[in-house]
Amino acid sequence: METLRRGLSRWKRYRIKVHLAEEDLLLPLTVRPTDTMMDLRALLVQQGITSWKKAFHYNARLLAEDETVKEAKIQDGSVVLLVADQR
Repeated sequence: METLRRGLSRWKRYRIKVHLAEEDLLLPLTVRPTDTMMDLRALLVQQGITSWKKAFHYNARLLAEDETVKEAKIQDGSVVLLVADQR
């Protein structure tokens, strides 16, 4: 049963939004649970948005670059914040 559940998760898609604070923009993205924050960056670049030197935040928590959507507990319909990196 676990194998079936894992197999189905690669077909699952979430529709999320990325809020770009500096530009006051809300961009829709379709992601998989196995996508990392680097994958989200690549999707933004495809839409013409440069996101380097910016960090993803979800539920007031900084997300690591190698963290997946599933690990970050991002659900369908969620909004992820992208702000200038303060480091």
